[in-house]
Amino acid sequence: MTFDIKQAAADAKAATTAIANLSQGKRKALLVSIAQGLRDSTSDILAANAKDLAEAKKSGLSDAMIDRLALDTAAVNSISDAVIEIANQDEVLGSISNIKPLPSGIQVGKMRIPLGVVAMIYESRPNVTIDAAALCLKAGNAVILRGGKEAQHSNKALAKVLHSALEAAQLPVGVATVIPVPDREVMAQMLELSDSIDLVIPRGGEGLIQYVSQNSKIPVIQHFKGVCHMYIDADADLVKALPILENGKTQRTGVCNALETLLIHSDIAQQSLPLIDQLFADKSVRVHACDKSLPLLTKSDAVAATEQDWDAEYLALEIAVKVVDDFDDAVSHIQTYGSGHTEVIVTEHLQNAQRFMREVNSSVIMLNASSRFSDGGQLGLGAEIGISTSKLHAYGPMGAEQLTTEKFLVYGDGEIRA
Repeated sequence: MTFDIKQAAADAKAATTAIANLSQGKRKALLVSIAQGLRDSTSDILAANAKDLAEAKKSGLSDAMIDRLALDTAAVNSISDAVIEIANQDEVLGSISNIKPLPSGIQVGKMRIPLGVVAMIYESRPNVTIDAAALCLKAGNAVILRGGKEAQHSNKALAKVLHSALEAAQLPVGVATVIPVPDREVMAQMLELSDSIDLVIPRGGEGLIQYVSQNSKIPVIQHFKGVCHMYIDADADLVKALPILENGKTQRTGVCNALETLLIHSDIAQQSLPLIDQLFADKSVRVHACDKSLPLLTKSDAVAATEQDWDAEYLALEIAVKVVDDFDDAVSHIQTYGSGHTEVIVTEHLQNAQRFMREVNSSVIMLNASSRFSDGGQLGLGAEIGISTSKLHAYGPMGAEQLTTEKFLVYGDGEIRA
């Protein structure tokens, strides 16, 4: 089928007024309608997803990508619950903050407003279709969703839910557009439409992020790979460290908040590595180990690490392990090889914890907690449109507030500039 992306973008631009000016009550009702529509359409969504899974397996899609693609009833219910949570959050639009009087007599504040039209380009994950749409609607934006070809059937089924809710609310369907074709040419054309689209957010593999960043004429917020580190400090409590490591690496491997590199202070290496070795052996984790850690990893599947392992995103039961000389060495390694996503420190040393949180510049820093909490839903955002590894204009998990901007409000009573 043919698809006119230029017209779709123009329709989205025209629809921004309707969604931006929707009352708080009607906005909440729209989101609740989407959530209920998901539950009512579960069988259709799962049937479409089954087609995608069958085609993905036939085409040899990686296990990590299939894991991201797969839906079941529990997953659909979870997506629906996230939409309800977003609906119940405080309204972000129109909020006024930081009003202060100035010597000239005027008062100055700021008001939260929508960005306009947000284009989301992503791979595999059909849940992103709803998460991104719900967050954009909560923030008063129109949204254009371009999922990967591997999720086309699922995304079309989800688009029906979105459009049914919009039509029931007497809103233009241009508020939420799901591009129904996988043509790369459509994406290339979309990246040219700076007159209609205000922001592009790519979320996926390294190739996708680089392509969008290099070819877009529209501002881009990158949601890059997650090379997430865990650092076990000399003053770590291993009773805490081992479950945090197990959860971060093995609970779900094909996600961006899974651990990819483990750093261990040399003072605690002899004590901790045999325990870590047994954990990795029990969980069938393949280890890429530095020369100091390799001799202590006798039970697990361990091989010598190469330079490429330090910035690898395995998305599998694999991890890089390095013994570092001290705290500074750990921070230096993260600053050199990290992707700006999520880092974990396990320590009982308050000063080291504070230094790590201050000196490591990734978007999410965890103290004595699993990297798997680096998720919009887990951090109180309801859901996320992604985890930004760009520092402008948002950093870390992006919820509704991060999909708005601010305008200045100036209150006067006849003042003129001297």
